Amino acid sequence: MTTPSLEEIDMAWVNTSPLVKTYTLDEFWRLPEPPDRSKLELIAGVLYVTPPPDWPHDRLVARLNELLSAHLRTNGIQGTLYVPRAAIWTGPGTYLEPDLFYVSAELEARLDPGHRTTADLVIEVVSPGSAIYDRNAKADTYAALGVKEMWLVEGVSEAGRGAQPNRQQFRRASRVYR
Repeated sequence: MTTPSLEEIDMAWVNTSPLVKTYTLDEFWRLPEPPDRSKLELIAGVLYVTPPPDWPHDRLVARLNELLSAHLRTNGIQGTLYVPRAAIWTGPGTYLEPDLFYVSAELEARLDPGHRTTADLVIEVVSPGSAIYDRNAKADTYAALGVKEMWLVEGVSEAGRGAQPNRQQFRRASRVYR
């Protein structure tokens, strides 16, 4: 039997069952960093833990960032493309870190400075460990937060699908990246 590390003991009290514990943003922000670098997000007080991104995921996010940044510059489109660790959060219990997201200058002017509650475009690179979460809980939450468009990018085939909200849900659209 191995002795748990101090980091594992620190995480032992974290509970992900909404029947046992829901979190406020203040409680969420005080959670320790998971020792395996898992990603923590909060939706309506429910804690979601997904595996840390792997190298192919990171590479695809970097490539998408390059392509979208070039597109924005080339076409003179004003706004900000946010990279991982930037977040969208709202209310007392929702905090999400998309893989990439874009906020137009027009939308940014309407948002409280330093507090992004929505976006024009959210991009999630779908990994095997987070696919169900990305396609369901996160997509529904982005729609509820007023995100105008979401792209789910399949990391394995480097193909993706775009989506636009329709009746508080995202509907499938044509292939947008290959």
